[in-house]
Amino acid sequence: MSNINTLFIGRVLEHFETLDSTNVYAQKLLAKSNPFEGTVISTYNQYAGKGQIGSIWESSPGKNISLSIILYPLFLAPTQQFKLSQAISIGVRNFIVKQLTNNTVKIKWPNDIYVNNKKIAGILIQNTISNRSIQSSIAGIGININQASFSSAIPNPTSLTIESGKEFHLDLLIPQLCHEIEQVYLLLKQKKWKQIEEEYLHQLFRINELSNYKDLQGRIFKGSITGISKTGHLILEENGQKRQFAVKEITFL
Repeated sequence: MSNINTLFIGRVLEHFETLDSTNVYAQKLLAKSNPFEGTVISTYNQYAGKGQIGSIWESSPGKNISLSIILYPLFLAPTQQFKLSQAISIGVRNFIVKQLTNNTVKIKWPNDIYVNNKKIAGILIQNTISNRSIQSSIAGIGININQASFSSAIPNPTSLTIESGKEFHLDLLIPQLCHEIEQVYLLLKQKKWKQIEEEYLHQLFRINELSNYKDLQGRIFKGSITGISKTGHLILEENGQKRQFAVKEITFL
């Protein structure tokens, strides 16, 4: 992976044959040292990957990208955590768009990546915060690359190989992914927040579309996504009334 074309993301890359969780390894690394910003922890065999709020991320050995990026977004206040999520999501989406040029690629709130209404990537960001800023962040990213079959427990998965019919070389893809994420992260550092927010909304799955949802009370209703709050809550409009939902408070049907 010597063809890294970035300023800092991926310049330090620790790759493992197998690992329980790249995020867990990154946490341990941060606890005992001060790794360079942009350090990447990578494996092609992650056997205990995590998704949002306790979800499991399934990945067949040797088939997919599983990595974590260590960042120090000290320029963000704790109330601005979702801006980082938006930036990482856009970077991952841009990477996938360049692999699948003839497909519809969207960001499903808060930070899953969908291709043709199927999930191809998931992102888990874990922040360490102080009173004034985000001290460190670990951006865990899982992307389905060459996996062609999935467990029946996974509702709607897809991969680059399913969508394109081609096999991909994982070692060649990681530098491209690092480059795309760094481009958007640099915009974030430059505080071009409006540009990032507009791009995120422009690429948001189901934005301004009337669709079915289920709330925590089990009520199924038709609503339309109209935006995202400053704290990252999903804004849904139902019969002229707007409601806000946190992660896991709403199910897309």
